[in-house]
Amino acid sequence: MSTLDPQEFSTQWLTAWNAHDVEAVLAHFADDVVFSSPVATRVIPGSRGVIRGKDALRGYWTHALGLVPDLRFELLGVYTGVGSIVINYRNQRGHAVAEVLRFRDGLVIWGCGAYAPNR
Repeated sequence: MSTLDPQEFSTQWLTAWNAHDVEAVLAHFADDVVFSSPVATRVIPGSRGVIRGKDALRGYWTHALGLVPDLRFELLGVYTGVGSIVINYRNQRGHAVAEVLRFRDGLVIWGCGAYAPNR
């Protein structure tokens, strides 16, 4: 991951999400990506929260964006790991969320969304 700039990636990721541009977000993801989220459990029946492959991820995010037309993220922090980054943000409902993303050859191959408990 030495060629990936975590801050630049996070800025592009945030800009794409705030523009509701699923294709711009997906440009950073490998075709064989695996992504999990508790939101997917609710939005995609039978998924058990796991989405496999870029095409399926496109379908999930496109559908989910249709359900949340006011989606907006505010970047809180970016953390770097070995071949991975964590993007910490606040969503339009004011809830803290973290996206954990693992990379191969500059593309996301695995990710998960983790949500702070609602209080």
